[in-house]
Amino acid sequence: MFKASKIRESQGDRLFLVGIYIFLSLVLIIVLFPLIFIISSSFSSPQAVVSGKVWLFPVDVTLEGYKAVFRNPQIVSGYLNSLFYAVVGTAVNVVLTVMLAYPIARKTFFGRNAIMVLLVITMMFDGGLIPFYLVVKSLHILDTRWAMILPGAMAVFQVIIARTFFQTSIPDEIAEAAELDGCSDLRFITSVVIPLSKPILAVLTLMYAVGHWNAYFDALIFLKSPDLFPLQIVLRNILILNTIDPTMVSKVDQMLAQQGLKDLLKYSLIVVASAPVLIIYPFVQKYFVKGVMIGSLKG
Repeated sequence: MFKASKIRESQGDRLFLVGIYIFLSLVLIIVLFPLIFIISSSFSSPQAVVSGKVWLFPVDVTLEGYKAVFRNPQIVSGYLNSLFYAVVGTAVNVVLTVMLAYPIARKTFFGRNAIMVLLVITMMFDGGLIPFYLVVKSLHILDTRWAMILPGAMAVFQVIIARTFFQTSIPDEIAEAAELDGCSDLRFITSVVIPLSKPILAVLTLMYAVGHWNAYFDALIFLKSPDLFPLQIVLRNILILNTIDPTMVSKVDQMLAQQGLKDLLKYSLIVVASAPVLIIYPFVQKYFVKGVMIGSLKG
């Protein structure tokens, strides 16, 4: 039995490696500390939050902040609206993106280069906010749920990534063989292309879903009815304007008199608002890395 030989690192390489570890450790601490502080504060008592006793671990553990969040009908309504925009909007985004990206990825599709030029032009040049608002107004979808879905139904950047993935991962020979066997284009897409495109579908789903979940500016411009507001607008009213309607929170009137309840609500709402993305990401992470690498680097 021979022992595997190991290349001995020089003194300079070791010092460089130690420096990298120290730098990454500092970055990790800088990134993790605010997250840990917010989570710990959301589980701490209002008095502990106001007095600054919370640092890394919760103090006087309580769930009153989360109870108050879910008792607030405005927050619950915003949460449900964000879920609706994320689910329906993402489904529309992914379907339209695939419907456009796959044809222009095929070499036999007439005019695909001209379509790509038009797409890139729309990505490079923007009409501005006022024309954008007038277009949405002319469609009569202002202050409706469609205002959060249709104006951004398809992103050119995601179309380019998907097109590159289809070009590099779905050989034309497979399409030609399926065509010789009498397979229609729709059957080929649903039976062959979609099952082989899980990585890029995961990438598109995550990108669009996160965009819809964090949608703020479009809602601020196009929506007026509070019952249509997404969670980010509700979060903005609490975090920036620092106002919350006490009548919206039932059975916590005594706690509202305490100074720390607002801070407790802020931290709890931040955790609740971030939870869906944090839950979804681990399930698509393995497809996300592969899809982005294939869809971008080989383009």
